[in-house]
Amino acid sequence: MSQLRTSVYIDGFNLYYGQLKGTSYKWLNLLDLCRSYLDETKNNIVKIKYFTARVKSRPNDPDQSVRQHAYLRALQTLPDMEIIYGHFLSHIVSMPLADGTGSVNVVKTEEKKSDVNIAVHMLNDAYRDVYDLAVLVSNDSDLSEPLRIVTQEISKKVGILNPHKKTSNELAKYAIFQKKIRSGALAACQFPFEINDQYGIIRKPASW
Repeated sequence: MSQLRTSVYIDGFNLYYGQLKGTSYKWLNLLDLCRSYLDETKNNIVKIKYFTARVKSRPNDPDQSVRQHAYLRALQTLPDMEIIYGHFLSHIVSMPLADGTGSVNVVKTEEKKSDVNIAVHMLNDAYRDVYDLAVLVSNDSDLSEPLRIVTQEISKKVGILNPHKKTSNELAKYAIFQKKIRSGALAACQFPFEINDQYGIIRKPASW
């Protein structure tokens, strides 16, 4: 049996909020993670695309962007890795208080374009015949339509590595498999504390 050419599409923020936030597993080697769930006798991982946006440091967390920069450098040491950027929008909105006594202004931050970018890249790569199997690392049901097109109109296969507890039914109906990402795999797939790239040494952030 020949290997499937496999492309992986990772929704960085869906993965972060589904599995990584509040854990010590943020220094995650995404290639090792993919290999841990995709049988190498059946899958030849030809590309990993990581979709994210650059964060801005806040007064209560001035090193946030520094930590992210270190991680993005670490990812770029991996073969066949591509990082595709969306962006953040921040604006002030009025939110009602729980006790109904009034409202308060809060800063709402939204990450934009990643779901669109994932859809565009997955579809474009399918039309260009880059892969036989697309593996989606996300549980965003907004991606159900590109999965439908990829499977039903372009005749490619789709699998899901789900960072959340239960896979969206809208995504699951197009997938040949769905696997939940578990903390044991995250723990086993960490980068070394120090990594070298062309610019020097990259160190795991101390708070991670």
